[in-house]
Amino acid sequence: MGHFSRRLFLEETLLAAAAMSGGPSRVLLAADRANQSKSPNERLSVAVIGVRSRGGDHAQAYDARDDCVISYICDADSAIGEKVAGQFKSKPKFVQDMRRVFDDKSVDVVSIATPNHWHSLAAIWAMQAGKDVYVEKPVSHNISEGRRMVEVARKYNRICQGGTQLRSIGANRAAAQYVREGKLGQIKLAHVCTYRPRDSIGPAGQYSPPPTVDYNLWAGPAPMELPVRRRSFHYDWHWFWNWGGGELANNSIHVVDTMRMIVDLRGLGRGVMSYGGRVGLNDCGETPSVQVTVHDFGPITVVQEIRNLKTPPPRRDSILIVGTEGYLAGTTVYDPSGKLVQKLSGPNVDHFDKFIQAVRSRRREDQNAEINEGHISTAVVHTANISQRLGKPASPKEIQQALEALKVNENLVETFTEIRKHLADNDVDIEKTSLTLGPWIAIDSDKERFIDNPAADVFLTRDYRKPFVVPAENEI
Repeated sequence: MGHFSRRLFLEETLLAAAAMSGGPSRVLLAADRANQSKSPNERLSVAVIGVRSRGGDHAQAYDARDDCVISYICDADSAIGEKVAGQFKSKPKFVQDMRRVFDDKSVDVVSIATPNHWHSLAAIWAMQAGKDVYVEKPVSHNISEGRRMVEVARKYNRICQGGTQLRSIGANRAAAQYVREGKLGQIKLAHVCTYRPRDSIGPAGQYSPPPTVDYNLWAGPAPMELPVRRRSFHYDWHWFWNWGGGELANNSIHVVDTMRMIVDLRGLGRGVMSYGGRVGLNDCGETPSVQVTVHDFGPITVVQEIRNLKTPPPRRDSILIVGTEGYLAGTTVYDPSGKLVQKLSGPNVDHFDKFIQAVRSRRREDQNAEINEGHISTAVVHTANISQRLGKPASPKEIQQALEALKVNENLVETFTEIRKHLADNDVDIEKTSLTLGPWIAIDSDKERFIDNPAADVFLTRDYRKPFVVPAENEI
């Protein structure tokens, strides 16, 4: 397949058909009641931490099971937490401080859906207290604390599963089997896209946290910014580096994790470079509204692409995998000429159920998203954002020259041309409004550090606000 026709095929056929099966579904299936304990004495006591949005789904998933009971609802916002706690017949206790949950020896399972900056420390504290943990994506706010989670799980022999539930979609697992059997040939490229139109969050202002929020507990390991700059206290923290990681950490993590499962990708790669910027929104957010990242995994090039501005046709998350014997678009296989070969399928499983099965069996392999996999997928995303944050404003010519210099398995200049058109369609002229070009950063994947790059190494961890401190490696 020629270069031009492949790109045309990519734009007009593959990505248009590649929306992930079911998307990052909120709860995949009802619980498998056949495998549950019917004895009240064997029910697992579950605490859910952070219930404004995704955490409410967690609570409903456990409450639907015969072998679990919701014992605690925890949220730094009392208005939200008390409302959710009142929805369950088990009459769970509501607390604002998660440490009260960890102190209760009767709690078996902690399910975490807080803002990103709390994920790692909440999971570590819970496991140190003898609890098994389900933690939402991204499982960490930086690379170091993700590795600490894995170490704590191993030391305390705890079950810890990440919330990348696309791994539990049957068609995705069938795709992984298809690639494992060598039917796609040698894999050269994985291009993942996350297109989520976002509205402006407004200009910087001077706001106070909602009166029902314990701001000290909400901020935890992160700074307590006062006054608050963002108009909407909840959710819009995603677009600030102190608490979130932008669309890469918010949703690209799903397709990155699924792609890693499909091609059996290990480690953090050999190097990374990102370009993009927060353009077209005219607000106080810090993270990019458009971003393209190139990862070098040796024979495989991985490209992450996110767009928060309007993009026709409407689509959300997609994965394209290119092999010597054809293409995999989402879960549909094409031969090298673009002819449809096969639409892959398989039975979905309940992601929460896989976690509970592992809690009961004490077998890490019973999970579909064991914490080490969640850590690595999240760390890949972190490396992309680190390059972006180290970048400088660059002209289109400078970006194109940097892309031309990369010897990888993708025409990155053509992708850049498409990004320019996307931005122009949204009235952004990057000749006048510069994008940021991040440096190429070499990675020591085994050590999960960068090579001869102290500036990049700074982002491996953060300064924690006492007493909310993620333990260092020698303190686990």
